[in-house]
Amino acid sequence: MTYTERALKYAERVIAGTIPACEHVKNACSRFLNDLERDDFAYVYDADRAERCCRFLEKLPHVKGRWAAKKEALCLGDWQVFATCNLIGWVSRATGLRRFRKSYIEVPRKNGKSLWAAGIGLYLLLADNEFGAEVYSGATTEKQAWEVFRPAKQICDRFDDIRDAFGVEVNAKSLFAAETGSRFEPIVGNPGDGASPSCAIVDEFHEHKTSDLVDTMETGMGAREQPLLFIITTAGSDFGGPCYETRSDCIKVLNGTFEDDTVFSLIYTIDEDDDWDTVEALIKANPNYDVSVSAEFLKTQLEAAKRSATKQAAFKTKHLNLWVGAKTAWMNMLAYQRVRRRDLTLADYAGAKACLGLDLASKLDLASLCIWIFGSPHRVFWRHWLPYETVYDPEISGTNCDRYRGWAEAGDLITTDGNVIDLDMIEDEVKDVCKLLDVQSVGYDPYQATQFATHLLSEGIPMVEVGATVKNFSEPMKDIEAQIVDQNIEVHRCPVALWAMSNVVAAVDKKDNIFPNKETADNKIDPIVAMIMARNRCVHYEDTSSIYEQRGLITF
Repeated sequence: MTYTERALKYAERVIAGTIPACEHVKNACSRFLNDLERDDFAYVYDADRAERCCRFLEKLPHVKGRWAAKKEALCLGDWQVFATCNLIGWVSRATGLRRFRKSYIEVPRKNGKSLWAAGIGLYLLLADNEFGAEVYSGATTEKQAWEVFRPAKQICDRFDDIRDAFGVEVNAKSLFAAETGSRFEPIVGNPGDGASPSCAIVDEFHEHKTSDLVDTMETGMGAREQPLLFIITTAGSDFGGPCYETRSDCIKVLNGTFEDDTVFSLIYTIDEDDDWDTVEALIKANPNYDVSVSAEFLKTQLEAAKRSATKQAAFKTKHLNLWVGAKTAWMNMLAYQRVRRRDLTLADYAGAKACLGLDLASKLDLASLCIWIFGSPHRVFWRHWLPYETVYDPEISGTNCDRYRGWAEAGDLITTDGNVIDLDMIEDEVKDVCKLLDVQSVGYDPYQATQFATHLLSEGIPMVEVGATVKNFSEPMKDIEAQIVDQNIEVHRCPVALWAMSNVVAAVDKKDNIFPNKETADNKIDPIVAMIMARNRCVHYEDTSSIYEQRGLITF
């Protein structure tokens, strides 16, 4: 059976359900099969190119583990054959150059991604007919950058045929092919300008706080005819980071929301309705199940996660490729994703009954207004503010600078002049919302807001103190969680609130009361604090009996 036949069979078995796979993998397989049938398509599948690359990869030796001890060569799994055939086999009908310029591969740990990525790098270094090829293995740390570069270096060290056939020089921190002037190097952090990559392998992208490395690599590829940005990663926890943003865009390409014929994506995880604590979930998420990652090991990790809540987040991220927020996160982020709506517009609810929550700040923290509209389902909107200098000065905003700048430029974050929050701008917004909606109450934290609230009270705005205490926050937090799990709420698709929600850690006391917290100062949660305050006020106007009593929750 040829490699192309294996790729076809894999795609067909995934679609048929013979191979357990999540929606994203099914979409990738459907895309492949559909593209093969398109007569008017700008790209054509070149089986010879795909076969050549797969043959090259399967001649490479293993460099660690039991297969290396037996001196065995790399044996591609069906999922790796499918991905390789896609990446290398598709070419432009007009020019013959490769179709895919960017790939995003997300796969759990121990599924053979590093050696495979190293092999792809070596192929594009040595066998891609690219004179002066530049291949980089990039990451946030030197240790991580070497996870892909090290096996490539070890292969060239140990495999005389490669050195002899391609004239490879193995140096301490680089591979060099003298005949073509090509090189392969690890690279760390922001590489600066000057590189002209023909291939950039970005490992564990979820650990990147900014997109600097990827941006620099993409910019440097402008002079190349058929470059490849090869991102390969496991899931992470930073919903506001560049990796999750890239992942979201790739999912939209896979499901047809966006059209981009130059991006290839393959995302292994489980579906929203799957039970995470089953062997079936492990099989679905791990394409190399019981091959490079043993079934016994995964089952042992699963049982440990079932017994210990503290181990569940790490298990879900590392072995099921689920994006989990804070390490002891409050919110089920999959449930939260289900209630986000892109098409919600505040103006559509003119005259509706509502309560607001307001969390103010001065410089470093976000100032957020949450608008909670009563209904079945409830609807929730946000407004967020930061000083201009905080948004655009990395010395002030630190690792959040890139995300703040992106949100501001997209209109999701309002900037105020200077280096402190302009409270007059927020006051005007509160007044405008109160004119549009039937606002029953505005909850606010008296810290830094007393004078602000007094002024609004004098103008007839129903301001009510909601101090940041367990008494005020515990039951609204529990109710918000229940509303989201029950899907009795729709929230505006706000990326700032999404990031903040993923940052919230629930501190639990001996009486099972909970309080919102965060792991680090950079993990802002102000939008969710505003949401909790808004929910605190809602209970007084929804019903004559407490919503907490209806749900059987404790009241103070």
